[in-house]
Amino acid sequence: MPRDTAAEDLRAIRIDQFIAHPPRKVWRALTEPELVARWLMPNDFRPEVGHRFTFTTEPKPQVGFDGIVYCEVLELEPEKLLKISWSDRKLADWTVTWRLEPEGRGTRLFLDHEGFDPDDELQQLSRRIMGGGWRSRHFRAIAAVVDELDA
Repeated sequence: MPRDTAAEDLRAIRIDQFIAHPPRKVWRALTEPELVARWLMPNDFRPEVGHRFTFTTEPKPQVGFDGIVYCEVLELEPEKLLKISWSDRKLADWTVTWRLEPEGRGTRLFLDHEGFDPDDELQQLSRRIMGGGWRSRHFRAIAAVVDELDA
């Protein structure tokens, strides 16, 4: 079960979870486009700093989201760190950072989704909706994808 390491941080979503597989397998789930599509959204991601890509999903009119997330790979350290920008070109101007740390025979996977405006009601609604999705759905889906990968 993912744990929220900063429940009161109105500027960010911070979660970590242990995944019982080595970082190289978890990294694949975070960086291979067809695997990312299985746990997050269809995409044209490439693990290259500076690469611009999009995620596409169902629009969410209640928060002004048209279903397209515009991203860029900002930092990349294979099997350790992936940082991307995350924007809808309207409300969202965030960063999403994944950190992988070996832990025993597995990996501690950290997520920092940062840049929410604590004084903006719509951004706070987005933070709550997205935080719930990261916690209840996406972390479990990442673990399931990794479980299915060949060694």
